[in-house]
Amino acid sequence: MIVAACGCLALGWWQWTRFQSASGTFQNLGYALQWPMFAGFCVYAYRKFVRYEELPPELHKAGEVTEIPAGLLPERPKAQAPPDDPALLEYNAYLAELAKNDAEEQNRTTA
Repeated sequence: MIVAACGCLALGWWQWTRFQSASGTFQNLGYALQWPMFAGFCVYAYRKFVRYEELPPELHKAGEVTEIPAGLLPERPKAQAPPDDPALLEYNAYLAELAKNDAEEQNRTTA
């Protein structure tokens, strides 16, 4: 963790010196500010890992049922009854007849 954090801080310092040079850009400034955050994350992750080793999180019992709270997931849409539109029913019958004729003409088989 110390090597990783020090490496991140060194990279941050290097980007800062690149920003201050004549060829430096604001991208170097962004990286100079970003690398110390990576170093902080290394320290945070290490401390969190040590805490889990000392006191691991409580596990659920094998027979215990866990439930998703109501309202967490969106509701499933309700099935709608087919419309009584005669034109739509006629069109669907026409499509079914076309599909049947197409299957007969091509003599399709599935294996």
